[in-house]
Amino acid sequence: MGNEVLVVVDAVSREKGVDKETIFLAIEAALATATRKRHKGDIDARVAIHRDTGVYDTFRRWEVVPDEVETIEFPDRQVRFSDARKHNPDIQVGDFVEDPLDPVEFGRIAAQAAKQVIMQKVREAERELIVNLYSGRVGEMVTGVVKRLERGDAILDLGNAEALLSKTAMIPREGLRPGDRIRALLEEVKSVPRGPQLFLSRTAPKLLIELFKLEVPEAGEGLIKLHGAARDPGLRAKIAVSSVDPRIDPIGACVGMRGSRVQSVSNELAGERVDIIQWYDAPAQFVINALAPAEVQSIVVDEETHAMDVIVDEKQLSQSIGRGGQNVRLASELTGWELNIMTEAAAQEKGATETDTAKKLFQESLGVDEIVAQVLVQEGFTNLEEIAYVPKQEMLGIEEFDEELVEELRNRARGVLLTRAIAQEEQVTLAEPAKDLLDMAGMDEHTARLLAARGIKTREDLAEQAVDDILEVEGMTEERARSLIMTARAPWFEQPEQQGA
Repeated sequence: MGNEVLVVVDAVSREKGVDKETIFLAIEAALATATRKRHKGDIDARVAIHRDTGVYDTFRRWEVVPDEVETIEFPDRQVRFSDARKHNPDIQVGDFVEDPLDPVEFGRIAAQAAKQVIMQKVREAERELIVNLYSGRVGEMVTGVVKRLERGDAILDLGNAEALLSKTAMIPREGLRPGDRIRALLEEVKSVPRGPQLFLSRTAPKLLIELFKLEVPEAGEGLIKLHGAARDPGLRAKIAVSSVDPRIDPIGACVGMRGSRVQSVSNELAGERVDIIQWYDAPAQFVINALAPAEVQSIVVDEETHAMDVIVDEKQLSQSIGRGGQNVRLASELTGWELNIMTEAAAQEKGATETDTAKKLFQESLGVDEIVAQVLVQEGFTNLEEIAYVPKQEMLGIEEFDEELVEELRNRARGVLLTRAIAQEEQVTLAEPAKDLLDMAGMDEHTARLLAARGIKTREDLAEQAVDDILEVEGMTEERARSLIMTARAPWFEQPEQQGA
């Protein structure tokens, strides 16, 4: 009998790749179930298998409950504390009193009773094994065979596990079929009761980087750096590369002999066209490269908004933007800069508008004539804050300005800014929010007055706002804005329920 148990444990463990201890625990649970079924009444049983011999002992047990319990809920498997102490003085509430019981045979009946429990335990162990095996591989590329298609999703066999490639993570119009061998990025590993636990993606930009590491030995060895990628899955992609060794041409290495390497990557991604871009530390040059094959005439960089105005020839405008904005969108994603493509005429018009706006601001706010305002604009000043707080020496470097004029301009700019700040503070102070806004959960008086100064005086006013509408309020974060708006909207969802009541 003991030998039978050991044989079963060894066979199942080898077949399923599950730890033997897990199989022992499953058999113990199954034998305990068979024991309870054989005896009349709602008894509790425990089976202990000796791991070395396979022989097992069976016990009937009663849970120890406090004496204060008026009525024992399960008399066949519970006992009062005072009665339990007669058998064991050291026993505590929550422990079990056990008596030996005749074991059931590990035969056909016991095996049938054990089968379901064992398989459940084995499945749980297998799933835990998969999670442990793949949890450290998130972000890596894996290879699998399409096993079946379910409602547009593909189930892949990775050899020792199944993974899900959802329809939204597939390359559009790829047309996968059972038996296709493909590569995908392991995006997520989740421990779920049923279904695949591994979630793949064929659209992630990182998959492109991993494919180049595979196809280009220099990239796999770290001689070529892959800085980032942007994709329009199945259509076009851009990848930024640079070389650690100046003797290696990073673009040539990634293209390969007669384009063999980049073609292999493209074939894996359903014919996706890949542009290989030379990476530069200088953002402007990097953007110029990223917009290739379009030619750029000049670039205006705005560090504050992290944006660039890219000026191109009118004949190059459509090529720079690309079909449906594809080229500029991918370049923007790759470089991390917001790119505004425009012709030279449009750039001049925009520049003239900005110049006129700045000149008008300086003339009206600082009380200077058009000549002084023009000089300030030509020197790159666009707002009063720059004039008020830029280092004094920088303004003294302007040929037309002397120290007296510089000091006067700085004082006037600071005076205007101070007046504005006082006026704004007074506006906030005078703003009277409604009581329902002040009393709302999560609201404080200062925030309520700031909102009221913007015309948002009641809870209903706040409920009608979008998150972006109140983000400019002092101290407001996106998370808090969302929370306040949802709190303000709470009565909207409660109203139907109250009417039904």
